[in-house]
Amino acid sequence: MKKILQDLTYPELEELVLSLGEKKFRAKQLYEGLMQGKAIDEITSLSKAFKERLCEEYENAPVRIKETFFSADGTEKYLFEYADGNLVEGVLMKYKYGYTQCVSTQVGCRMGCKFCASTLGGLIRNLTAGEILSQILVVNALHKKDAVGQGKEARAVTNVVLMGSGEPLDNYDEVLRFLRNVTAEGGLCISARNISLSTCGIVPKMYRLADEGIPLNLTVSLHATDDETRARTMPVAKAYKIAEILKACEYYFKKTGRRYYFEYTLIEGENCDETHAKALVELLKGKPCHVNLIRLNEVKERSLKALGDKDAYRFLGMLEKGGLSATLRRQIGVDIGGACGQLRASYLDETTEK
Repeated sequence: MKKILQDLTYPELEELVLSLGEKKFRAKQLYEGLMQGKAIDEITSLSKAFKERLCEEYENAPVRIKETFFSADGTEKYLFEYADGNLVEGVLMKYKYGYTQCVSTQVGCRMGCKFCASTLGGLIRNLTAGEILSQILVVNALHKKDAVGQGKEARAVTNVVLMGSGEPLDNYDEVLRFLRNVTAEGGLCISARNISLSTCGIVPKMYRLADEGIPLNLTVSLHATDDETRARTMPVAKAYKIAEILKACEYYFKKTGRRYYFEYTLIEGENCDETHAKALVELLKGKPCHVNLIRLNEVKERSLKALGDKDAYRFLGMLEKGGLSATLRRQIGVDIGGACGQLRASYLDETTEK
């Protein structure tokens, strides 16, 4: 597989252009074309000879949308294919305030969470910063008529969540480079405050992220109130205890001033009765955090069962009564396999059967 131009910062593109004997202003033309989601050979402001030289060493287009699925609620799910044939998926959620895109950071995942389809085949490989960024670039290009903003900075995707396939902090260096690039002036320039990163709780990397000075929204997959219960569905709990995670969250708040979030998937018979609600209140009350309750998207390869709507709202009510800031996340894209890894897993199953 060739290298990827979208991995590079603007100064790095300038160095590349000059090294190839081109004028410095060509870097601006190249960068603008890439940020518009164009393949190298589609950038009309560049000469054919220059584009051919670039394509000798760099992928013409690092990612393409292999398939698109449309939900009745307006959500779109994409199956992205990379130059090496690997697949990841992403989701575009449409809200009144703008479009939010959920991106993947790895092909597969090695965290082993029992409620997630992404981890079924293990980790295949990490994505590079440019491969992550390209998921947004191609979706922006697809929805350019819906772009908001002025001039060349107009874009359809206004918010990004790193909650797709993979554990972002397990691919720390490339994810950090992606965050620097996606927030860079002159590029997509998406505010860090409009970016959410979800982790299963890799504590040392949470501290590192806090020290980076990027005020994004940190979200931790909690899903239990004690370590023993958490370890039944999340193997990472054997390495990092809830108490350690809470200390890392407190450090993140101290360094960034940003409140943190906890995801809590409601699993029938596992973590969502009155005892669990009281324990969650006891654990988090008074902390600068918010709890996002999630209805389980059942994975056919697992035996976990979703909690019914009535009981889900009952659990939410108990948290609110106890003084916690909490919401029950709206279900979207259920009819198109909206949960992480479901689309890729089903596609691989189908191709294997053929």
